[in-house]
Formats: sequence, C-alpha cells, structure tokens
Amino acid sequence: MVKPDLFCSTIIPTIGRATLDRAVESVINQHFDQPFEVIVINDSGRPLVSAAWQQAARVKVIDTARRERSVARNVGASVARGKYLHFLDDDDWLLPEALQALKELAQPAQENAWLYGGTQLVDRQGNFIIELHHGLNGNCFVQVLAGEWIPLQASLIPAKAFFDVGGFDPRLSGPEDIDLCRRIALTHDLAATPRVVASIGMGSEGSTTDRDQSRVCSRWAREGVLDSRGVLARLRSSAMEDQWFGRIVRVYLTSVVWNLQHRRLFTACSRAAFGLASLALAGPHAVSGNFLRSVLNSYESDTFSRGLRQKEGQGADAGGPRPQAIR
Repeated sequence: MVKPDLFCSTIIPTIGRATLDRAVESVINQHFDQPFEVIVINDSGRPLVSAAWQQAARVKVIDTARRERSVARNVGASVARGKYLHFLDDDDWLLPEALQALKELAQPAQENAWLYGGTQLVDRQGNFIIELHHGLNGNCFVQVLAGEWIPLQASLIPAKAFFDVGGFDPRLSGPEDIDLCRRIALTHDLAATPRVVASIGMGSEGSTTDRDQSRVCSRWAREGVLDSRGVLARLRSSAMEDQWFGRIVRVYLTSVVWNLQHRRLFTACSRAAFGLASLALAGPHAVSGNFLRSVLNSYESDTFSRGLRQKEGQGADAGGPRPQAIR
C-alpha cells in the first residue's frame, strides 16, 4: 500500500453554488503546519465559474457527470493523497485554525477512526443558530445508531478506515454521512476536541436534500448495519448508562416493526431475538425510569439540548451573527 504523502485531503463536492468560493478559501487559507490538499468535485454538469482559488497549487478540480454527493465524494477519496480525509459541502466552511486543532487531536488519538470538533450551525444568511459539542469519545456505537448526528464537515477520517468500510454508499443521497458514521463506529472508536472547527448552513432554502426521502433511506441503511456481525456486542460495550441500554432495546424493537411492515419475517424474528437478548443483558438497568423512557420514546439529542440551553443563557444577542473564529 502506498504511504500517504499529505496529512489530509479536503474533498468538496459541488453543483456550482456561489458559496463554493467561501468553502474552498476557508480551507486553503488555513494556517497549518502540515501539507494538505483540496479536491473539488464538480458534479454540476457544466464548467465552474472562474475563480482565483482554481489556480492554487494545492487545489485539484475533477468533473463528474451529475452522479450525486456519495459518488462525487468517493471519486475525490479515490485520488486523495492524504492520510486523513475531510469532507466539506460547498455551502459550509472551516473556521480559522480548524485543521491545526484536528491535527492536535489526531496525534494522541491515532487509533481512532473518526476525529471531530465542535460545530456552529447558521442559517442561510449566516446568522448563528446553535453550537454543538457532542463530547462523544471511544466506542459510541449505540449513540450514533440511536440517532446522534456528528457532522461530517467537522471531522477527519483516516483514509484506511474509510476504504475498509467501503466509503459512501452510492445508493444514498442525504443520509450518506450518517450511514458512514454508523459503519465506522461499528468497528472503530471516536475522538473529540472541544474546539469549534466548522460552520454549517441549515435550512431548506438552497438545500439539495430531499428530507422525506432522506429519512426513508436512513431507515433502510440502518437495517444494513444491523445485519452486520458483532452488532449486539458492540452496542452492549458502548452502553454505560440506563438510557443507552434502553436505546439498544428500542433499536431492535423498531427494527422488528420495520421488517414486519416490509414482510421480512425471518429478519423480524431475528431482530426480536436480539431484542430479547439486549433486554436480558441490560440486567438491573432495565428497572430504571430512564431505561423505560428510552425504550418508549424516539431519540432526542442531548447535544442539541445542551446547545439550546447555552443559547438561551446567552440572552437576546444569541440569535445574531457570530464571528467566524470561536474559541
């Protein structure tokens, strides 16, 4: 296997939106002490508007024929020379010193396969919405399978781990980042830095994601993860509190319902058996109120709840614009 000659490769799929310039420049203007590259995948089906960054030595532009984000990202990963892969959307951007913060995280966490930082979410006009600090480290499989979203734009993924799990599923467009995180978390650990490293635009305006279809695809993609070997053992070892033991049971119960709805009777029976096993493995955790609430209720992210409390504590100014650099 050829040894990577760069620390990281940032891969930006684009349909030619005007925000692409900001995304690329936020990377090439990083003050960073390691070699890196930027690979822009033009999936718009037409030439990109001329921009100064296209002449930068560390930038490469590759054209694809409107194959959607998963394929475009895989194409970028296939030619990347970095030890780590970083995927950025064309309407998001890195904050100053982001790559340096992630590199400092990577040094003591070389065995982890998903390195990430904090994220600020903004609306389409750039106004601050919420700041996310997940604080998830180590085996976080039950958390990501339950529904915790760790933004791809704020993450570094070792290229080896990315290719070991097969990259992005080309059938997915929307939840492909969630699916990738689930598949990596099944066999690898996560590591976080509290530094805020990326800004992500939220809202339906200008979005290319079909939300309804994304939820459907995410559901069947999770079923594919549950079909993998070693799932229950990995789930069990990632559960340290009552609520997470309850989440394991709920994962299997909702899978039973989904498979019955789709007339997959054998799989439904198998999931029911694993659900009963997960209930038995919960032991004394199963008698707590948090366990029962987790079984009965859909997942609500603790990360978002903390972010909302932080925003409320900042008072009336919390909804206004934020500077790009947040410490």
